[in-house]
Amino acid sequence: MTIGDHLSELGGLPAFDFPGPKDARELPEAGSVAWRISVDTYDAEEEWPQAFARFTESVDTSRVRSLIVGGWSDAYEASSAGIVEALVETAPKFPALRALFVGDITFEECEVSWIQQSDVGPLLPAYPALEVFGVRGGEGLLFPPVEHAALRVLRLEAGGLPKEVVAGVAGSTFPALTELDLWLGTSDYGGDAEVGDLEPFLSGERLPALRRLALRNSEIQDAVAAALATAPVVDRLEVLDLSMGVLTDEGVEALLAGRPLTHLTKLDLHHHYVREPLRERLSAALAPHGVEVDLGDPQTADVDDDAEYRYVAVAE
Repeated sequence: MTIGDHLSELGGLPAFDFPGPKDARELPEAGSVAWRISVDTYDAEEEWPQAFARFTESVDTSRVRSLIVGGWSDAYEASSAGIVEALVETAPKFPALRALFVGDITFEECEVSWIQQSDVGPLLPAYPALEVFGVRGGEGLLFPPVEHAALRVLRLEAGGLPKEVVAGVAGSTFPALTELDLWLGTSDYGGDAEVGDLEPFLSGERLPALRRLALRNSEIQDAVAAALATAPVVDRLEVLDLSMGVLTDEGVEALLAGRPLTHLTKLDLHHHYVREPLRERLSAALAPHGVEVDLGDPQTADVDDDAEYRYVAVAE
């Protein structure tokens, strides 16, 4: 799987592409859409800061509720540092902003593991009322521990999420967070977090409001499943998401032998390597209790010289 489509919405608002400098079409009301500010990642005629400056001059930023940072010039070489700086500097102009996503870039514009990110830590203190925050791309990404009272949804998408980033999220204080979505990825692209690094999420002590936990797109998905099988946080979850990774029978066996999952509304395991007998056992154990079990997109391991190879859904 590759990321072939831009976000269609953010923060409950439909995405709208802010027009280029030669596009004179009428703009929607400032608070009615999620504004996507983008420039071409290759041979851009306009740099992202210029497009953003035009945006702040054309739109009543005091009413903007949702903002999407799309592509920027040479995103495969130039980091998002300048974009983060611009967003921090202009934060007082966006008192109504509640949702922010940095890096809405498709594979045709720049592969996810080539996106050059930066230290996004300053963004959360700059926007204390922010409720939804997402970032795509793990290369160069920094996420120092932070305290934020309003954040409800945090999503970090990567082909490989560095353990330092995982540690930064784990060390943060998010009392209102209901959804945490981490694409752990593969070590081939910098995803070096181990199960022990996930312990703060498994205990749930720093995330008292958490109801949806996604630890997915991982090459250590079986180990993650085994850890979650005995994790206290599971008891108060509504949705558990271990999708997009290399989950096998071993991981499902651990889940079946662990804490009851019958209280969940959904268990998402799509894109997996689980064989049919285990899929049937899992569904039989949970479906009668009303749990939606997503076992779609089953994968088959590649075999070469008696070695088996399994792949996460999003890597490069």
